[in-house]
Amino acid sequence: MKIDPSNPADLSAQIAGAIRDAIIAGTLIVDERLPSEAELAEQFDVSRPTVREALKRLAAQSLIRTQRGATGGAFVNRLSFEAAQPQQITTSTLLLSMNAVSFSTACEARYALERACAPLAAARRSADHLATMRAEIHRQGQPGLTDEAFCASDVAFHRALVDGAGNPVLSYQLAGAVEAMQPLMNMITFTARDRARIIDLHTRIADAVEAQDDAATAQGLTALERETQALAERVFEARKPRS
Repeated sequence: MKIDPSNPADLSAQIAGAIRDAIIAGTLIVDERLPSEAELAEQFDVSRPTVREALKRLAAQSLIRTQRGATGGAFVNRLSFEAAQPQQITTSTLLLSMNAVSFSTACEARYALERACAPLAAARRSADHLATMRAEIHRQGQPGLTDEAFCASDVAFHRALVDGAGNPVLSYQLAGAVEAMQPLMNMITFTARDRARIIDLHTRIADAVEAQDDAATAQGLTALERETQALAERVFEARKPRS
């Protein structure tokens, strides 16, 4: 592991990058203890506070964990897809907000990705996934349910569909689509949408998943996308200033 002292980049960032690259390459393996702060400082020819800052960066990314005591130190962490999802969601949310991605573009991407899960979800969904989808549909029909609670239920419904594909890589990749894109779209349109229509479409999708009909599942998602896009167009048109 090496760094370039002439590089203007922060030395702690360089050290964190070098250790991260070693973990990715398999030079440092899961549960392996890293050299001590003093050893790393000597290896990289930097101060211990600089090493300490680098280790903080790695811990913030969940790449390492620290333990105290005589057998303690910094150890390579075992990442899980579930644990990494919040960072994926945060990154996706920031990308959408900072780059001013249009509602139409976000909606198109979100449903295209989810339709890709339809065949696997229809084939692999468990009773628990179906139960979650049905429970959320029931929740969505409750009188007095707030707009925010309806949005949260919408997310839970679609996460159950995605997780029903039984593929942790897809669940991770789609976390940004379902939990970052969808809430963004929901918060823009929820005051104008017809809940009964959404519940009907959700029921149609759940029925198709239960019947293990991948084509009908995809068709239900397409119908939901069209409903969402049409609603957004009406909302944005109503917001346009009148001359």
